[in-house]
Amino acid sequence: MTERFSFSLHATDGRARTGTISTPRGEIRTPAFMPVGTAATVKAMLPESVRATGADVLLGNTYHLMLRPTAERIARLGGLHAFMNWERPILTDSGGFQVMSLAELRKLTEEGVTFRSHIDGSRHMLTPERSMEIQRLLGSDIVMCFDECPALPADRDRIAESMRLSMRWAQRSRDAFGDRPGYALFGIQQGGDKEDLRGESAEALRAIGFDGYAVGGLAVGEGQEVMFRVLEYAPEMLPEDKPRYLMGVGKPDDIVGAVKRGIDMMDCVLPSRSGRTGQAFTRRGVVNIKNARHQEDPRPLDERCSCPACRSYSRAYLHHVFRSQEIISSMLLTWHNLHYFQELMQGMRNAIAAGRFAEWETDFHAQRAEGDIEPL
Repeated sequence: MTERFSFSLHATDGRARTGTISTPRGEIRTPAFMPVGTAATVKAMLPESVRATGADVLLGNTYHLMLRPTAERIARLGGLHAFMNWERPILTDSGGFQVMSLAELRKLTEEGVTFRSHIDGSRHMLTPERSMEIQRLLGSDIVMCFDECPALPADRDRIAESMRLSMRWAQRSRDAFGDRPGYALFGIQQGGDKEDLRGESAEALRAIGFDGYAVGGLAVGEGQEVMFRVLEYAPEMLPEDKPRYLMGVGKPDDIVGAVKRGIDMMDCVLPSRSGRTGQAFTRRGVVNIKNARHQEDPRPLDERCSCPACRSYSRAYLHHVFRSQEIISSMLLTWHNLHYFQELMQGMRNAIAAGRFAEWETDFHAQRAEGDIEPL
């Protein structure tokens, strides 16, 4: 076990990279997908089950945890790792995105954001300093700078103003974070879909200096074509010897496209949220288990998958428990989806290490193009 945070790059294939992030709480194999444990839980999953899927790190949510049960309470109870029974690394976001998307009556100033809770209407203020304090109380291993992110599309002036505010907040976050051996602070590149603004943001972040760098401001409504266009240049603007994290992504083909363009870390609620709504991700695409075609199908979701849902249960059973609104439906489909996402990451890590990422990517898209198995 290391006592400090570090990143080692093991192999590259084109712009795709594989490596290891070392933290005092364990190693994170990259490319890494982080399941989202918004309120100190990955919904419908035990922490041991999440780990069994192959996850090395979880994401927690500053905004939700500061409101309920509060960071101060979690700190009194031993920190987020002990609170949620997850002893491996945890990354927490800064809370900025949720304030913008969920909070009511929010007001943005140079100091920070004042808002009313979406839960009970109580008034709060979130600043770079307060965000750093909350994440310190939570005890997260990887802390994100407090930033502001406009939805896309947006006009150039709005994007530029937001980016420059985020860079001033990045400096304040760095100052407030201080010197914390074993913990990491990531800066967040902004600039929307404007290459020159992305470059200005990257230059500002590099001057401040961070343990890792996120590409922010994507997966906010711009569509895959725009996102990939930005990823053609944005990751290359960030230090090669630090982890690169694409926030809020995503669908399997988004993840593969991001890794191809130099991204090391991703997170998304999609595998768990989809599991709760009857969608299963497989190597042949998405299966909607709610569809009547599955009600007498004795076959597994994916005969090549080793997760509990595929190993021990039929499509007919999964269809039945989903239609019956049984809790086991969310449990099994979420486990399957998280297993699939982690299997996807392992496949890419192996392919990059072997120098055959392009071949692996071709196979990935070809299998998905086949579509689901024929109905019985």
